[in-house]
Amino acid sequence: MNIPLIDPFARAISYLRVSVTDRCDFRCVYCMSENMTFLPKKELLTLEELDRLCSAFVRLGVKKLRITGGEPLVRRDIMTFFNAMGRHLESGALHELTITTNGSQLEKYAADLYAAGVRRVNISLDTLDEDKFAQITRWGRLPQVLRGIDAAQAAGLRVKINTVALQGFNEDELFTLTDWCASRDMDITFIEVMPMGDLGNEDRLGQFWSLKDLRARLAGRSALTDLPDNSGGPARYVRVDETGQKIGFITPLSHNFCESCNRVRITCTGEIYTCLGQEGHSDLRAPLRASESDQELETAIRAAIARKPKGHDFDYSRQQVDGQVSRHMSHTGG
Repeated sequence: MNIPLIDPFARAISYLRVSVTDRCDFRCVYCMSENMTFLPKKELLTLEELDRLCSAFVRLGVKKLRITGGEPLVRRDIMTFFNAMGRHLESGALHELTITTNGSQLEKYAADLYAAGVRRVNISLDTLDEDKFAQITRWGRLPQVLRGIDAAQAAGLRVKINTVALQGFNEDELFTLTDWCASRDMDITFIEVMPMGDLGNEDRLGQFWSLKDLRARLAGRSALTDLPDNSGGPARYVRVDETGQKIGFITPLSHNFCESCNRVRITCTGEIYTCLGQEGHSDLRAPLRASESDQELETAIRAAIARKPKGHDFDYSRQQVDGQVSRHMSHTGG
């Protein structure tokens, strides 16, 4: 019964993003509230359950597995899970095991991640200004992250920087960030801020900086060539002709990418979200815990994929936040 996972719109699901914790050592303003109430431990999938769940998806055709959070590296004993997933890389069933992190724990774990089979990491970094970094992350320390980046590169990991484009916050660092990445042989991807979570004091509409404008500014300084590259995610890439640097754009608002969506997300409690921008989800924890056999789990996975929507409804075009989803980004996983 290992028929590949195909959604109602003939898209093959080959990319799984799994949150291993809702906890984080930062409190980024576009991701979570400063005073978060985190889930009780009993609601989280155990590391063994995460292994079993991910292994089921690998059997069903998932080739790329990205581990997210919260901050995944604050999960206790998380390297046990990474080491276990390495067997799927060795068998060839899984083509890539990777992680999205804030970088705070990489100084400690970079070498271990490489040993487990991880070859690429995405590091979230929105500014190189230490004061602004403290402002946007609330709890973060920039020097700690920069040491983590050093450790990742020293361990042999390919680093890509993910930067959320925020109007009035990091517009003035566009060239500083891209030049810094180029100087370190790191790619960078810019991401439009998405309307997720209780807005509270954060004005998502005021934060929104269209990547159409950002790209136009880059093109005003350098010649850009569109690339056909596809890393399995939603980014579209260009090459800076003068330097060869690759720059990605993730544009859920100004140019959505739903037609090629090949991914689903699992929360740390075992909920499957087949679209980041929709509220609909299914529970995989109950069938996972109901039986030692994976038959009920695989049936639940297929049923969830059969309900995957065509796309999200995020929209800022009418100068209001439409398509907002109530959960925080940290709940679903970055």
